[in-house]
Amino acid sequence: MKRSNRLAWMGAIALAAIVLLSLFAAPNNTKINTGSTYNRASDGYGAWYAFMQQQGISIKRWQKPFSDILPENNPVTFLLVSSDPRQTTLDSQKREWVEKGNTLVILGAAARVTEAQFSTMQKSPQGNIKIDTRRRYKKANSQQVDLGDRFGAIVWEQNYKKGKVIFSTTPYLAANAYQDYLSNFKYLANLVNQKGNTVFVDEYIHGYKDADVRKKESEADLSSFFAKTPVFPILVQVGILLLVLIWAQNRRFGKPVALDTPVVDNSEAYIQALAGALQKADTTDFVVEMVGKQEQLQLQKALGLGQIPLEREALINFWIEKTGASAAELDAVLKLQSRKQPISERELLSWLGKWRNIRGIHNL
Repeated sequence: MKRSNRLAWMGAIALAAIVLLSLFAAPNNTKINTGSTYNRASDGYGAWYAFMQQQGISIKRWQKPFSDILPENNPVTFLLVSSDPRQTTLDSQKREWVEKGNTLVILGAAARVTEAQFSTMQKSPQGNIKIDTRRRYKKANSQQVDLGDRFGAIVWEQNYKKGKVIFSTTPYLAANAYQDYLSNFKYLANLVNQKGNTVFVDEYIHGYKDADVRKKESEADLSSFFAKTPVFPILVQVGILLLVLIWAQNRRFGKPVALDTPVVDNSEAYIQALAGALQKADTTDFVVEMVGKQEQLQLQKALGLGQIPLEREALINFWIEKTGASAAELDAVLKLQSRKQPISERELLSWLGKWRNIRGIHNL
């Protein structure tokens, strides 16, 4: 694969990975987890839920739609912590449910911002309650107000026949951020635990759903997920991917450089091929004969004797006369090549080594 194509594919894979991560694993910047008992952040209610369990209060997480609440023999308290301001008017379904004697607690009710200080300490039977909001509800009468000041109500209740609704302008009444204010935890516990009701905390609005609910709503199905995914963002991402591929295929990072064509040494290639064939055929006698002739002619040339091969005795005498060195090694190599019989590979290497030694004498 060419380098440019490889870079293009690597870039495409990296971009595809980023797109997939942005779809499936990108952090959720919405407030959906605000008020969830699964949330351990400062705006969650995980610490308060654990506090309720330690107190032995019957409390459960509700991970189904509100309409699935079945009639109980005993009244139920349903706690709803909203990340967005909730209207103080109830729909017909919730109103009918409350009128049967149940209690609905809504933290995060809609109210106007007043001139009150943002952080205040409000008195209650459970102690001073820390409140961090300027929102106050001014339409509640004094008998309905459970927590408030001269600017209006912070926590108030409204009766509906046998049941009632409790509202709070702050959704953070007993959030994790208030773990140092135990009175906040006790105050909310007292609100939801009136008359020993079973307490349900709404987790459905925070995105937590039981398996049967997910199956029913087809949200666990991947095809349903893509069916509900906006088409335009996907088209934009695919368009960006195509542009990157086109750019990678047509853009060069510098001038094109021609590759150097390696020069083939035909003589060397021929020699290597011939040597391989001779080795496989085990014809060392032929190698000794051919190499021996060439070595002898090179030696005669160095001694000034011409290019006609001399007899062994004559060459040895000229060798002694010219070099004054012993002729034993020269006699040995000449005798071996005159035998014209196959020799072992070890003997061949030894014979070639002797010729190298002869050439080394006086730089012949």
